[in-house]
Amino acid sequence: MVKIAVMGDYDSIYGFAALGLSTFPVDIKDPEKCGRIFRNLAENDFGIIYMTEELYAVLESDAEKYRERITPAVIVIPGIRGNTGEGVLNVKKSVEQAVGSDILFGDDK
Repeated sequence: MVKIAVMGDYDSIYGFAALGLSTFPVDIKDPEKCGRIFRNLAENDFGIIYMTEELYAVLESDAEKYRERITPAVIVIPGIRGNTGEGVLNVKKSVEQAVGSDILFGDDK
């Protein structure tokens, strides 16, 4: 069975525990610790890692290292501070990589 993790500030992710997901509250003011936790999850059988957009902004270079791999799938979600659009851009990149073009706007944009 695939293990699923959710990372971000406590207030944004605590509800996911009720769904049976493993939650990892982190403080983005400590990017080194956030990176260590993320890499540990990515290398230890977590097939899906959800992270808040705010955290993704801090860990983008770490997360990009896993884009070419099958697992873990890194999925960016909005936090309690609202949607920055980073999650949509992340999905768009993944679709472009899989399909070979931008299915929403075509190759010209």
